[in-house]
Amino acid sequence: MKTNSSVICIGELLIDFFCTDVDIDLVKGRNFEKQAGGAPANVCASIVKLGGNALFSGKVGNDPFGHFLKNALDEVNVDTSMLVLDDEHPTTLAFVSLKINGERDFVFNRGADAFLTENDLDKERIMESSILHFGSATALLDDPFQTTYLNLMQDAKNKGKFISFDPNFRHDLWKGRREQFVKLVRKGIAIADFVKVSDDELKIISGVDNLTEGIAALHQIGAIAVAVTLGKEGTLISNNHHIETIPSIVVDAIDSTGAGDAFVGATLYQLAKAEEPKSVLEDFAHLKQIISFSNKVGAMVCTKVGAISALPTQVEINSFKDTLIKSL
Repeated sequence: MKTNSSVICIGELLIDFFCTDVDIDLVKGRNFEKQAGGAPANVCASIVKLGGNALFSGKVGNDPFGHFLKNALDEVNVDTSMLVLDDEHPTTLAFVSLKINGERDFVFNRGADAFLTENDLDKERIMESSILHFGSATALLDDPFQTTYLNLMQDAKNKGKFISFDPNFRHDLWKGRREQFVKLVRKGIAIADFVKVSDDELKIISGVDNLTEGIAALHQIGAIAVAVTLGKEGTLISNNHHIETIPSIVVDAIDSTGAGDAFVGATLYQLAKAEEPKSVLEDFAHLKQIISFSNKVGAMVCTKVGAISALPTQVEINSFKDTLIKSL
């Protein structure tokens, strides 16, 4: 029996300071734009803007930046009642500048999100939800957050909850620690029902370049369904019985920030409407319909600047004129 149509996203909520100076590193950069960041928060916002219900669970500092982030989620009607305001640690900050050649200059000041403990979680309320999403880029970096994260994943799995997992690999965060990243991510994949990865992440985690072989490796670890996002080419989806590339739509891309999170949010929004979300993964025809819609949502995000502000509503999606890219 379905318990609750809400999706709970657990992970980091942070400030992204984007340098607005063109082709300048952080040494010379002088102008920065403050934006709400954090993949799980973006997923929450995507679900809510589509008309679903989503709750965010994580920790920020009890400081102006933390209150800014809470307000950003409140403004789009994400439930922030499980957001912890930490009096001891400041809000996590990331500073990013982009060069014309695509290289990033990145400084990460880790703060409150790293200190989320099991005592901070309202586990009883969390377990009332049928779908839990674990898509934090920072969760697996260090304890106590790392242990909190993996333990909660396992507890939810033991209670029969639907587990969504997006490893969200960031080169800047795992420099010199890639092997540790792969080891920890494999623990998450072994627990997850639905795993979303990029093609690069799939190669890193599986250790093979062939996408089909890589997907097979993730299924062998434990994933029930695997979605590999391929940018404008669409998404390669597999439920271990069928595998197919679902085409995307043609858009004039401006900024891809948050597109992957929007894709995940759109997928979970649709799964949350099902009486038994896990059963949808076995129905490949239904799964293909879900991924096709999610591809469109992710592509639409690329037509605007920003993450949360670029997320489309159902009205915008229905009125959006698109052209499908032919399936590979």
